[in-house]
Amino acid sequence: MSDIYELMIAVDLRDEISELELAELSWHLGTGPQPERLSIVTEFPVVVEDDSGIPEIEDDPYPLLAGHGTAWRVGGVLCSALTRRADPPWKGWSLTSRQEIHPDEFEKVGELLCWLATRAHDTHLLGDSAVGIGSLRFYEADAPDALQVKSGQVNWPT
Repeated sequence: MSDIYELMIAVDLRDEISELELAELSWHLGTGPQPERLSIVTEFPVVVEDDSGIPEIEDDPYPLLAGHGTAWRVGGVLCSALTRRADPPWKGWSLTSRQEIHPDEFEKVGELLCWLATRAHDTHLLGDSAVGIGSLRFYEADAPDALQVKSGQVNWPT
């Protein structure tokens, strides 16, 4: 039994992203190097054992949407892209990502999705003050569920 989901993100972002944020976003998408300082998702705690076998917490950053190539469980291809848009009224950035994700990653990926939602173009705003950010599909399901961010929370499956 596997707990893998297909995560599809398709969002247009306003032109309010700094060069440092763009560098970090490119890293998360697997299209750029890791920046020296992280400002979008800042902590990646992991428990490791020291030389004496005592558990300690270390910070181990990793890109959240960097899968590329053949998907393991959901079929098709994993990919991410970020493209500049200059055509009014869409001035800003277009981001698309298709990834396989495990529920253990929901919290960290959710931080990134919440950040994206605060910068989403108005066309992604829904009537109930939520932001449409993409879709999520359990790998055995036929149809995806809409993925939204509302009040700083992602509507992950329960």
